Amino acid sequence: MKIAIDAMGGDHAPHEIVKGTIEALKEVKATLVLVGDEEKIRAELSKYTYDQTRIEVHATTEVIENCEKPVSAIRGKADSSMVVGLKAVRHKEFDGFISAGNTGALLAGGAMKVGRIKGIERPALGTALPTMNGFTVLLDSGANAECKARNLREFAIMGSLYSQMILGVDNPKVSLVNVGEEETKGTPVVQEAYQILKEEKSLNFAGNIEGRDIFAGVTDVIVCDGFTGNVILKLLEGMAKGFGDLLKGVFTASAKNMFAAALVKKDLDGFKKRLDYKEYGGAPLLGVNGNVVKAHGSSDAKAIKNAIKYATRFAEADLVQKITDAIKE
Repeated sequence: MKIAIDAMGGDHAPHEIVKGTIEALKEVKATLVLVGDEEKIRAELSKYTYDQTRIEVHATTEVIENCEKPVSAIRGKADSSMVVGLKAVRHKEFDGFISAGNTGALLAGGAMKVGRIKGIERPALGTALPTMNGFTVLLDSGANAECKARNLREFAIMGSLYSQMILGVDNPKVSLVNVGEEETKGTPVVQEAYQILKEEKSLNFAGNIEGRDIFAGVTDVIVCDGFTGNVILKLLEGMAKGFGDLLKGVFTASAKNMFAAALVKKDLDGFKKRLDYKEYGGAPLLGVNGNVVKAHGSSDAKAIKNAIKYATRFAEADLVQKITDAIKE
């Protein structure tokens, strides 16, 4: 198995990308391929001692920057690390491709260079969110600002398979984000989607879910358009950081509090780890005909390492083929 990583994508490329790739060697069995500026990549690799038979460098001459227009960048920079990586996934040279680079370009490139699964109109980003009871899959978390009801059905099917194959949930519950539990609530698109999902026999549809119940872990898959999903995702990220900062302030306010913090340090570390996005690495672009994972733009080595672990799991589970078969049915 070969998993490729965009060495030039992200706020901390290439040093954190290369470091994370080196760290991932200890936890995955795949061969890892760093795609990008060969001179810069090898300069970073020279800082480490590692099994050189398990890391390859695929040289490219261009980089898609975060400020560039997605479609123009994909069309105009054929030898960029992102485009080369996506094309290689399409031609089955790589079993997966990870990038922390320009999100819009990766989404556009996924559709244009890798191609959509037949029957999928809109690929979606699927993000695993930590909840009180484990994880729930949120999709779309940012790929499609506006959706039709049939797109939400596609998201529900793909999210259900993600929950089963990657998170190990048996017969996952699927819920639709809305402003109320009643099926008559929401926009015309959401009301139409409710009826479609209710009639979809392949899904365990649990009805609508309100924002206040998302973190409670009452469902396994949360479906919405990408605009709503991205707001939910960023809100939860901000709340997790803010809550962590508040706790830190409380436990460092006095000697007594610092002593109390020392007593529960192990529990606090576990709590922090559970809410840290770096633990989950990245979100797969579900619906394209290949294993493409979007990592956070500010990913450090830890996040990249975990993104590689997840990309390997997606490939081992053959998630793309499972979605293809489900859509055919």
